[in-house]
Amino acid sequence: MNRKILSIAAILVVICALLIALGIRHDSKPARSASKETGSDAQVQQEQKEPTEYPDPITATLAVCGDVMSHSPQTKDAYDAATDTYSYMNCFQYVAPWIQQADYAVANFETTLNGPPYSGYPQFCAPDALAYNMKEIGFDLVSTANNHSMDKGFNGVVRTLDTLDSAGLEHVGSYRTQAEYDENKGIQVVDVGGIQVAFLSYTYGTNGIPINDANTFCLNRFNTDYMAECSTLDEAKLKAELAHAESLGADAIAVMIHWGIEYQFAQNDYQNTVADFLIANGADIILGSHSHVPQPIQAERTVTLPDGSSRTGFVSYSLGNFVSNQSPATVNVNYTDTTAVLNLEITKNFETGETTVTGVSYVPLLVLNRGAGAGDQYLILDVHKAMDAYESGDTSLVSANVYSKLQYALEGCHNILGAQYDMESQTTA
Repeated sequence: MNRKILSIAAILVVICALLIALGIRHDSKPARSASKETGSDAQVQQEQKEPTEYPDPITATLAVCGDVMSHSPQTKDAYDAATDTYSYMNCFQYVAPWIQQADYAVANFETTLNGPPYSGYPQFCAPDALAYNMKEIGFDLVSTANNHSMDKGFNGVVRTLDTLDSAGLEHVGSYRTQAEYDENKGIQVVDVGGIQVAFLSYTYGTNGIPINDANTFCLNRFNTDYMAECSTLDEAKLKAELAHAESLGADAIAVMIHWGIEYQFAQNDYQNTVADFLIANGADIILGSHSHVPQPIQAERTVTLPDGSSRTGFVSYSLGNFVSNQSPATVNVNYTDTTAVLNLEITKNFETGETTVTGVSYVPLLVLNRGAGAGDQYLILDVHKAMDAYESGDTSLVSANVYSKLQYALEGCHNILGAQYDMESQTTA
């Protein structure tokens, strides 16, 4: 009897256990089904399949100008005896709007600011007003690495940078201390209309002026033989600094470089070699100077890398003189008074992660020397606007003689820089 009871009890226990187990499994199914009914799994899968939304591309404009000097006749013209002050604002009045309309504007500052007495060629020293007036018309940054950087020695480098700081102009290429260079390997990262651009600057040499070993940091040179042939590229320095610029997370890298042969209308083989090296090692934009006449624009210069891939960069070999007394009459070289404001449209594409030059144009300019004794002896004229004024009957500024100079400047820009990049041509096309 007891065995029967125990057997029945055991069977009941087994049955209960089975029912409980079945109940748990049965309860688990609705829980999973409920998940499907709410669509959460499907929603997660759908969200994973939906394309990522990227911000709209950012487009900014960079204005670039050529060599800024101040020969003695220009310094004299900038002086106002009544106030005992200097000003270049009249010289800049017709070109200022093109500088101001850009998101950011740069130029090659090819003089020192070492205080009086002032001097022109061969060792430049301009009034401080030149820097202040450049800032006033819209310039943001200047390159201070060129063959005249050491014209007044190391003290001249220091005072020039101090004055640029006081004027509110950023600068790149020369340095007051080792620590100033070391802080970012001499690189300036700036905001160009919402796009971060790293600027670097170099010169081929110093006109034979040696840099003391204690101050070797003070000027960026791209040749190891800067006191001799200026033909041996300092590959290690350039690679290291371009790599550092890359590490800073900038959207684009721009190199301002003082190179080439004076008064040559086309780049030489060494310039091409240097350009290719810079592009291969990360440069996106190369802005050249030194020739004192315009040299070509290459909107897309492509370099093949060792692994078979390629990189493309923008190159402006030279824009000639922006502030200068040079002209065919003073140096017997054509187009030494012909220059341009180069306008680069830069676009940052968030989807591709690339920042590229998407537009290239320029405004042709004539640096007009109206002759000693003329009020406002030096004027930087917008060629198209000045020609339009004359053609409409306004001869208050442009005479028949000046009109012929404007025509020749336009021809020079078209032949050397390329007519297709003339902003007027692009507007009317």
